[in-house]
Amino acid sequence: MSSFDPVTIGIVSISDRASSGVYEDKGLPALQDWLTRALKNPIRFEPRLIPDEQARISATLIELVEAGCSLVLTTGGTGPALRDVTPEATLAVAHKEMPGFGEQMRQISLRFVPTAILSRQCAVIRDKSLIINLPGQPKSIQETLEGLKDPAGQPVVAGIFSAVPYCIDLIGGPYLETQDAVCKAFRPKSALRPVS
Repeated sequence: MSSFDPVTIGIVSISDRASSGVYEDKGLPALQDWLTRALKNPIRFEPRLIPDEQARISATLIELVEAGCSLVLTTGGTGPALRDVTPEATLAVAHKEMPGFGEQMRQISLRFVPTAILSRQCAVIRDKSLIINLPGQPKSIQETLEGLKDPAGQPVVAGIFSAVPYCIDLIGGPYLETQDAVCKAFRPKSALRPVS
């Protein structure tokens, strides 16, 4: 039996073509793989593969929050194209906006491509759940969650996930513990749980 709190995480890949079987979805496997490597907690995943339809996305997010997901990560649908409506669907179900996540994701992506400014990723809180819109490409998902390191393994730009466990603490969720080699969570000393 694990001494770490169990956590339920919703992972949502939003793509018209992948959801209709035109090509294989790569978003859900990328999210599940990274989270499994990054967290020490036992994880129960709630995966969803859905089309770029605003009402459907909002309904899926609400369903996952009501199913007890402390964290919901989406991938896809955050650009400026006409069918990209993930941020609108996410903001529509928000109780609080968390703009720092989107700002940091764009800062990370700008290290690679100038078109990162076209990204509209956002993050919100609904009830006791943190919902974050991530990029669509598996490599970009990892970079934004994990951050960037130099050849010696020292952090150059902080990934957004280092702030996720403390955010979930503050909204009443489980205590998430990370694998430091993947992504070290940051908490103030007063919020650290004693090592058992």
